[in-house]
Amino acid sequence: MNREDLETYLHQQIPLSQAMGMSVRSVTETSVTLAAPLSPNINPKGTVFGGSASTLCILAAWSTLHTRLIDAGLPSEIVIHTNTMEYQRPIQGEFVATGAVSAEADWPGFIRTLESRKKARIEIEAELRCGDEAVGKFRGRFVAFLREGR
Repeated sequence: MNREDLETYLHQQIPLSQAMGMSVRSVTETSVTLAAPLSPNINPKGTVFGGSASTLCILAAWSTLHTRLIDAGLPSEIVIHTNTMEYQRPIQGEFVATGAVSAEADWPGFIRTLESRKKARIEIEAELRCGDEAVGKFRGRFVAFLREGR
């Protein structure tokens, strides 16, 4: 899946992504990077609202799993099961989240389980940055349900 198709999909299927001003920066074989500007995500302190930061991370993690499964020929319904978000410092400008499969995750095992049981869980992480500075960390557990008649 390419950058433009993913951005269109997210804006149509998850309207909050468009309201946030979210854009897709890059889609690679292993990660998705999303960005959002400060202005529609600002809080009364003049920094990014924590909910917006968390949402961008969830979207980057979800999109990473979505694109990897599409590329593997395994289109699936994906839902978030649990997540944690660590806010390391205030965000005072455009913020960027990059999702990737957790280093501890067993991607081949996840795929085998998804194909055999039609359902599998995996952890996806996202790093949140503002400029050159790390400003947050996200970790989420997602459940994928293999679509019938793929």
